[in-house]
Amino acid sequence: MRLLLIRHGQTPNNVAGALDTGFPGAGLTSLGNAQAAAIPSALGAERIGGVYASVLTRTQLTATPLARATAREIAVIDGVEEISAGDFEMRSDDEAIAGYVGALGRWAQDDLGHAVPGAESGHDFFARYDGAIESVADRHADETAVVVSHGAAIRIWAARRAQNVQTGEAVRRWLHNTGMCVMEGDPERGWQLVQWHGDPLGGLDLEDPGAHDVTGDSADEAAASSPSA
Repeated sequence: MRLLLIRHGQTPNNVAGALDTGFPGAGLTSLGNAQAAAIPSALGAERIGGVYASVLTRTQLTATPLARATAREIAVIDGVEEISAGDFEMRSDDEAIAGYVGALGRWAQDDLGHAVPGAESGHDFFARYDGAIESVADRHADETAVVVSHGAAIRIWAARRAQNVQTGEAVRRWLHNTGMCVMEGDPERGWQLVQWHGDPLGGLDLEDPGAHDVTGDSADEAAASSPSA
């Protein structure tokens, strides 16, 4: 199958640099709505068989224009939500950012037993994300499916599951709001990364370089953009 993992549009907490991972989460900014509205045109050449979103509000709002354009219902699925910030929830300070981004780095180095304080371990994360993607693959074995998910989750899952990517790249890749990762394959045979589109699908005019975007930035960028850095 062809799997299009798209990060949600911008939220107020992406701008502020706060680790917003809880349910139901924030909605979209005006820029976030514009980013979402640009997705159908950007994907006009794709033959989309299904549109999925996480349980968090921002992914469903992002998926809505594409669902309307393709006459598909949005299927909301558990498992593709953001990596939980646990004790760091809604924080934007250096300690929280370092602890959160540091967990991704440890998972990238195969330390899957490490857990974000007060939240999930790498084993927990990959079990639930793998399960969700497997359910999508079961329904779209020979089709293209779009899953609107979250920055940190997409980055680390794709980097570890893509057979043609070094896992250590996970924390070095950035994924702006409505950036996209394209994978081909299936859970049984494995996945190949065929495209990493870090910029918004609608183009650079829809990028916000001033946002403190923790979950979409690379590890170095996240540390540098901390409001207290």
